Amino acid sequence: MILSVIICCVTCAAMILSILFFPKIRIGKISIDTYWIITLAGAVILLACGKADPVKVGQALVSDTAINPVKILVLFLSMTVLSVFLDELGFFQYLAGIALKKAKTGQTKLFLYLYITVSVLTVFTSNDVIILSFTPFICYFAKNAKIDPTPYLAAEFVAANTWSMALIIGNPTNIYLATACGIDFIGYLKISAVPTVASGLVAFAALYLLFRKKLKSPIEGEAEQVVIKDKLSLWVGIVHLAVCTVLLAISSYINIEMWLVSICAVGSLFLISGIIAIARKQKPAALLGCVKRAPYQLIPFVLSMFVLIVVLNEQGVTAAIGELLGENLPILKYGTASFFASNLINNIPMSVLFSSIIDSTGGAAGLPAVFATVIGSNIGALFTPIGALAGIMWSNILNKHGVKFGYLDFLKIGAAVALPTLATALGSLWLMMTVIA
Repeated sequence: MILSVIICCVTCAAMILSILFFPKIRIGKISIDTYWIITLAGAVILLACGKADPVKVGQALVSDTAINPVKILVLFLSMTVLSVFLDELGFFQYLAGIALKKAKTGQTKLFLYLYITVSVLTVFTSNDVIILSFTPFICYFAKNAKIDPTPYLAAEFVAANTWSMALIIGNPTNIYLATACGIDFIGYLKISAVPTVASGLVAFAALYLLFRKKLKSPIEGEAEQVVIKDKLSLWVGIVHLAVCTVLLAISSYINIEMWLVSICAVGSLFLISGIIAIARKQKPAALLGCVKRAPYQLIPFVLSMFVLIVVLNEQGVTAAIGELLGENLPILKYGTASFFASNLINNIPMSVLFSSIIDSTGGAAGLPAVFATVIGSNIGALFTPIGALAGIMWSNILNKHGVKFGYLDFLKIGAAVALPTLATALGSLWLMMTVIA
């Protein structure tokens, strides 16, 4: 048991250090993220040392259960592809341009419109897709408009990682925790809606108070004009995303698993888009962009962390943590514990770990613990760059654009926004659970 815990702790510590000091390694012209290589190495070491039974791990990966990590990865990657397809066509930049144009020369209006746009899009796509889509746009716009990008980058990041709580598809952590506990799309939304709206409003208020002085400066430039050239493909993408979202919402009622819905939607999108490309005698540029931009590194990362958690579970570590947290005050305990744990080991492995912890209690902590952990996994991303993959990607993009935003800068804004947002979300969840009870 001790050796297993040491290997897992060293793996997580090395992963954090890699994110902070050497996030990528370059082999020729290829740049590779290091965090998943380290977690993969940790999983391989556990298997080599005999601390994990390869047969049991293999059975878990192909098991017909809600917490099958392969199914969850298929669901998340499929939804990402549907969103990236629209981004490749310029859809998100187009909507952002409309919002920025309406703001005219007022930074306060611009700040509000950007927050609303990112919030709405995040609800129906995912936080990672929005971060990848909007961050470069904000960097370019701020440079052209000769304004400080910090308020807008902070607003984008906070909105994307707060409103991602709304739907089960908004964050891979939502998907994992909800499906592991047998919560369907509608059942999730019924409880998550109020905490999301309440915390989203508080987050905006905290951001505005923090940046209100900077927002008084006038805008000297104009938003980048984005013209969507391939409107047919755009509507194909919008329809597929919309239909997929609706089917996910009713999947439990028509007895179809969510991962099947999403993978079928992607298959249909590729088929129809391929036919359009052949008819036009053109390359399917948007599809090729999806294939290139899909976050494949999530596959070895999630599977490796799953192996680590399987080992900790078999060694009785998760049960010990469950006993430590106890059954009393589950919203407060699981919400704060998952929030800070996200910033120690990242929110995806944290969710895998806490899912096992909740399961080890025999369901004693119940729905309050599950949704409190969902809240912690989303809002935990606001505290430090390590809290979520979105934070890691966001920091890398800023570095590429020459925008200085260090760890301490992130922490200062994170503490001012994340803590009141977390308190509001957990308080709203407590009210929801009181009403349900």
